[in-house]
Amino acid sequence: MSDTLAHPKAGQATKRLFIKTYGCQMNVYDSERMADVLRPLGYAPTETPDDADFVILNTCHIREKAAEKVYSELGKLRVLKEARGEAGQGGMTIAVAGCVAQAEGEEIMRRQPAVDLVVGPQAYHQLPELLTRTARARGERIGADFAPVDKFDALPAARGGDGVTAFLTVQEGCDKFCTFCVVPYTRGAEWSRPVAAVLNEARALADRGVRELTLLGQNVNAYDGEGADGNPSTLARLAYALADIPGIDRIRYTTSHPNDMSDDLIAAHAELDALMPYLHLPVQSGSDRLLRLMNRKHGRQKYFDLIERIRAARPDMALSGDFIVGFPGETDRDFEDTMDLVRRVRYASAFSFIYSPRPGTPAATMAAQVAPEVAKARLHTLQALLLEQQTAFNQSQAGRILPVLFEKKGRHGAQAIGRSPYLQSVHVDDADHLIGQIVPVEIVSGQQNSLAGRLIHSQAAHLQQRGAVSQAIGAPLRSEAP
Repeated sequence: MSDTLAHPKAGQATKRLFIKTYGCQMNVYDSERMADVLRPLGYAPTETPDDADFVILNTCHIREKAAEKVYSELGKLRVLKEARGEAGQGGMTIAVAGCVAQAEGEEIMRRQPAVDLVVGPQAYHQLPELLTRTARARGERIGADFAPVDKFDALPAARGGDGVTAFLTVQEGCDKFCTFCVVPYTRGAEWSRPVAAVLNEARALADRGVRELTLLGQNVNAYDGEGADGNPSTLARLAYALADIPGIDRIRYTTSHPNDMSDDLIAAHAELDALMPYLHLPVQSGSDRLLRLMNRKHGRQKYFDLIERIRAARPDMALSGDFIVGFPGETDRDFEDTMDLVRRVRYASAFSFIYSPRPGTPAATMAAQVAPEVAKARLHTLQALLLEQQTAFNQSQAGRILPVLFEKKGRHGAQAIGRSPYLQSVHVDDADHLIGQIVPVEIVSGQQNSLAGRLIHSQAAHLQQRGAVSQAIGAPLRSEAP
């Protein structure tokens, strides 16, 4: 969850904008673009909703608690809005955007009268028009249709903000229909932006100093945007084109589906230096039975085989994943299959959650819902193993020289914080003059969540050193019969 702010054009009246972002990286991107849309209207940043003229909650609908947090926040905003009105401090417009807005728009308007408008994830480009209409009458709800092409065509070419890394949405929606997931219902069918549009936005980001791009999509490796020849491209070909843009030195992408991990994308990891050796590849469960119930359309052996191929192409690949525990019908045996998969794959990082029923999804009405106390115990066991693997991976970097992209100042003196190729946070003293640069760093130690490093000054340092493959990530998987 983060806050995203807008910056006004010079000479315009200042109005104050506060955006609170819940959920995934695509929501972070969307919040940044909402700020871009509102900047020409004179909206400037504010650090708190207390003095905001316009407050937007950009929401996530993946888990039940995320939606309830939105309603809790709306209750606080209602009190603030009323107090400001009574004190004669001017009005406050409140909007709910994103996936909760898409799924529960009418319920939001009914349940919280302080909300002025509700905007789905494919309609936030209409915020300026909506603000004008809302000034006359409360209660607008827009965005029930899915037209991402209209949204991206309407967004300003220029993007605000600063920094050396940026998110760039290239694909939206999902056609997979996993039984636990609301994304197909809130984001619509899979759709990819044309290559030319992606490259234009990337060039603009490079011109403002961005050196690392993270390509975003609900199923980003299903990307098939129109290429210059009029035919569908692939994510691999898009990555090569992006790497040709001066200034773009690093490319990442998330989130991927195992069924869309194509041969040319795997090959690109071996051949394209700009493509970072870090892959988020969710599997959700290690049980074939549960994978069928989840409608994942792949089994554990296919996942193992895919990991083998990826590591053959890029032996130092660091893997991340998503896991759900407590899915309806999950038995002790099913859970042990998940633990076995985690032990064999060896993740550098991972996200794990207790299954949360989402209204309208097939899994919400499945029999044999798992008792909460059982799900909590399983989650604790799984997270202990994942944390052990993450810590071991970080510790295995000690003694290596890694190219670090410095992003910002640290907390102590001239310290700077950057990112390794494996997405680890790296803390280095006396390096704040290097922000925006990729510099070889000797890793001194690895902790649970970060690395500590020191600058080296030898020009003979191997900037792109891949080093010996760590046992933490590189040992071959044992073959398993289908």
